[in-house]
Amino acid sequence: MALPAHLQAELYNLVASKDGAIGIQLLGRIDHRVASGLLRQLLSEVEKRKPRHVTVDLNRVTYFDDFGVLVLAELRSHLDERQIPFRITQPPSKVAEMLTLANFDHPGAWTPLQLKTQPNAILRLGEASLKIAADLRFMVSFLGSVALCFLEVGLHPKKMRWGDTIVLMQKTGVDAVPIIGMIMFLLGLIMAFVSSLQLEQFGASIFVARLVALAMVSELGPIMTAIVVAGRSGSAYAAEIGTMRISDEVDALFAMGFSPTLFLAIPRIAAAVLVVPLLTLFADLFAIMGGLVISVGMLDLTASTYIHQTLRALSLFELMWGLIKSIVFAALIAWIGCLRGFEVRGGSAEVGNAATSAVVSGIFLIILFDSLFAVIRSYW
Repeated sequence: MALPAHLQAELYNLVASKDGAIGIQLLGRIDHRVASGLLRQLLSEVEKRKPRHVTVDLNRVTYFDDFGVLVLAELRSHLDERQIPFRITQPPSKVAEMLTLANFDHPGAWTPLQLKTQPNAILRLGEASLKIAADLRFMVSFLGSVALCFLEVGLHPKKMRWGDTIVLMQKTGVDAVPIIGMIMFLLGLIMAFVSSLQLEQFGASIFVARLVALAMVSELGPIMTAIVVAGRSGSAYAAEIGTMRISDEVDALFAMGFSPTLFLAIPRIAAAVLVVPLLTLFADLFAIMGGLVISVGMLDLTASTYIHQTLRALSLFELMWGLIKSIVFAALIAWIGCLRGFEVRGGSAEVGNAATSAVVSGIFLIILFDSLFAVIRSYW
């Protein structure tokens, strides 16, 4: 946006000579508030007059900061492209000091601002395709590495870092019990309350217990537990390994003859697979307790009736189905978390990106594989 006429008069005077040269005298404060408009106006004057030489007089400048330096640098760059000589005259001491600090007089010290142009749709599609292909290649490679390391641990159990595995089991499982219990208790309470509003109209409030038990044990229990673990532990795995990656600790392990996958990924995957099924059992129990509170408090059911209906609804197949799903979800969460950690390149910002990607990818894989389980069960 060009400067208004009154600001133009306040900020510079322009004098054109007969030999094709123009003189620009800057006035007053040249700071961030006027730099953008002033630069556009000066470039417009240059394009309109097409001078043979440009002189900028700074004698009447009262304030000059780095935005003023940027205005002069952009003006000089614009003139250099058109092979028009450029000169600065009579800078006050403060202005001269600012120009010196910015290395303005040294050729190449300032480069023109380049507007980043967005590539066209075909280039963006190609770039995204190459990135996805590289990501899939690394996924397959890492999956093979994990499988080989588990085979090696099966043949040589002493290579497993059991101490680290136990510590990770505590962080992944024991420390997650309070949040899992609270979430699942409230979820069971909500499920019982919403279902009672419909079932009570038909005098079938007694079936609230069965609905809560089946929904939690077979579906919501494993899924919600896995999502919480993905948010807590999946992101932690990615952040821990990513931090080690950028600090060259992973390269140091490789240089010392250790397998980074065996040393870092296998204990985390094993810990998650061992504790997430137990967490799922706790989650199912807390959800059923939430349904019990609603049933006893609002539906006038006795605790013994609720427990009896729950046990009648559940079967060993339903319980094992939920546990099998939780084992698969745990392996996926730990695997994708470690994968994102090993993919980190660059600085600390990439660690945060890896943690975020681990959570998003983990939740996506949980929903995807739960859909596959639903299809398998429907055709079983």
